[in-house]
Amino acid sequence: MSNSEALQCQQVFSELPDEWQTDLLPEIREKIAESNTKIVVLDDDPTGTQTVHDVTVLTGWSVDDLLQELADDAPCVFILTNTRSMVADDAEQINRQIARNLKIASEQTGRDFVIVSRGDSTLRGHMPLETDTLAAELEYDVDGILLVPAFMAGGRYTINSTHYVAEGGKLIPAAETPFAQDATFGYSQSNLCNWIAEKTNGQVQASDVHRITIDDIRRGGVNTVLSTLMTLQQSAYCAVDAVSERDLEVLVLAILQAETQGKRFLYRTAASFAAIRAGIGIKDVLSKAELKTIRKGAGLVVVGSYVPKSSSQLSHLLDSGIVNGVEIDVKALLLDDTRQAEMARVISTAQEYLSKHDDVVIYTSRELIIGDDANHSLMIGNQISHSLVTVTQALQSMARYIIAKGGITSSDLATKALQVKRARVIGQILVGIPVWQLGTESTEPDLTYIVFPGTVGQIDSLTQAVLKLKEYR
Repeated sequence: MSNSEALQCQQVFSELPDEWQTDLLPEIREKIAESNTKIVVLDDDPTGTQTVHDVTVLTGWSVDDLLQELADDAPCVFILTNTRSMVADDAEQINRQIARNLKIASEQTGRDFVIVSRGDSTLRGHMPLETDTLAAELEYDVDGILLVPAFMAGGRYTINSTHYVAEGGKLIPAAETPFAQDATFGYSQSNLCNWIAEKTNGQVQASDVHRITIDDIRRGGVNTVLSTLMTLQQSAYCAVDAVSERDLEVLVLAILQAETQGKRFLYRTAASFAAIRAGIGIKDVLSKAELKTIRKGAGLVVVGSYVPKSSSQLSHLLDSGIVNGVEIDVKALLLDDTRQAEMARVISTAQEYLSKHDDVVIYTSRELIIGDDANHSLMIGNQISHSLVTVTQALQSMARYIIAKGGITSSDLATKALQVKRARVIGQILVGIPVWQLGTESTEPDLTYIVFPGTVGQIDSLTQAVLKLKEYR
């Protein structure tokens, strides 16, 4: 399907069956509490926290870290792996190590766990590598691998097994969006059954992928979904539709019932499923009192994401005149003899603005430079991100808050510049845009840190976030 054949959102939604009428979250929470099972979300970049609140995020996964989390009564913990920025071998090693350490911590605490592999809602990331690695390392029979990429806050919907991205009132098949042209994780299929066949290089045939459709969820309800789940065995793939959080509630309640009957699943999902699986409901965006920063002074925005939505949001912010823009020349960053001088120039300029309490946005030049292959492109991205870390380290003590735009950017700034080991997600500044309260071990524990996904929001969302923080000085 081409862009010219994109579907009208309202027409499609109006033709769907009515969603399930009963609020299932109370029953989901009861069953989670009864099972005493910890939901461990392995987040391949920090943006997976965009639907949760009052949840801990770890940037490490030692046995001691995991012992502390499994001993805690909270139903859920996020572990930031940042594997989307890594080559396949490194991503595999990290997933293997986390699975091993979780097994050790589970044996010592007596508390079971369920892993959710949180990936991108536009289908980018190391799939099926990560779920394959987890399934092999956990050493128990995985009956099914559920693919649930719907993310309602970001306008990502799955209908009749086809994944769509909502833009301008239309539903565009995911493979027809710029996200599918990703230099490392590109794809050509929007139908999830075909996408799985593509990503597994034909090892799994599209006809072998099980399906849970929107009709199953909305007409059949929990019992119909449960029937499908109970047929899964030997790591069978299952593609799941969803258009609303209530759809996911039906799915999760059926999952919990299946698990009580002995079924074991792995999940490759977007952020919306991770929240519902942990029994976390939608919360309003943070209030004025909740967003008030401890520090005084100006804000620092760092934009590393290159997706078109990020570039348009950056342009809107620069055109608004509410911040001072400092462009960093990516070509200069990639050359050994010009890198240091370029970073010094950017740091000096930004320091001058921040010293006057003027908000500043540092952004990479918008020409996307890609490598000869996927791994080379990742290496280029990592060099750019490393430079942004160096620049941020020189400026972070002067900032009242930091907005990090893009998944890899926000992860590297958190772990390498701010040295975050543990953080608390307090909620969202705008829908789908999480705010972290950093732990005391961070280099800037009183800093407000906003993880701004590259693919989320409207053209004015970055501007609105900055204006909101200006208001709450």
